[in-house]
Amino acid sequence: MRQFAKPAPARNGYQIIMADFTQEEIDAVYRVMTARRDMRHFLSDPLDNALVGRLLAAAHLAPSVGLMQPWRFIRVCDRALRASIHALVEAERLETARALGERDDEFMRLKVEGILECGELLVAALAPGRERHVFGRRTMPDMDLASVACAIQNLWLAARAEGIGMGWVSLFDPERLRLLLRMPPGSRPVAVLCLGHVREFYPRPMLEMAQWAHGAELETLVHQDYWQD
Repeated sequence: MRQFAKPAPARNGYQIIMADFTQEEIDAVYRVMTARRDMRHFLSDPLDNALVGRLLAAAHLAPSVGLMQPWRFIRVCDRALRASIHALVEAERLETARALGERDDEFMRLKVEGILECGELLVAALAPGRERHVFGRRTMPDMDLASVACAIQNLWLAARAEGIGMGWVSLFDPERLRLLLRMPPGSRPVAVLCLGHVREFYPRPMLEMAQWAHGAELETLVHQDYWQD
């Protein structure tokens, strides 16, 4: 039987609980986060239902403000519906290219989704009736969106640990997608998620490899006490 670390001696009336994970398990968590990639290239093999169930269960473990759990996930199994979603994304891709101006040709050369190829397609959404949840949202109503983002990240990390690629697609008109999926008034699609087997994971973020953008160094994003330009 696995032995868990014992609590450290009490200090100032409080007891410090030591980590109950082995160093190997801790390293694995950081390794998964480091190896996670926003994938765009997929194999078409379907995902096992049990695997999809595990990934959705991981998403459902996410924290949410006031325990509102605003996330909903739609599994898109109909191929015609998948094609319609792809058409919405393609329409927004063209609009985005126009908005980018001089970088439009460069953008159009990027692969921005894998909707037609991936083995599993999910739509992550916000449920209706969120206005009833005031706890943690009175001055910051967008915390419902933050909660859904936590669920998506959980799913992403679990997928990477299982050797499954995932790509987050945000190129779509939310209202048009809501109507296409027959979602109720007040709900809102947040992400189209492509999941599937991949030949390999990108060694670096794809947008870095394509010279589109480069990630910032952590030390440039951390301030102490006050914001520092």
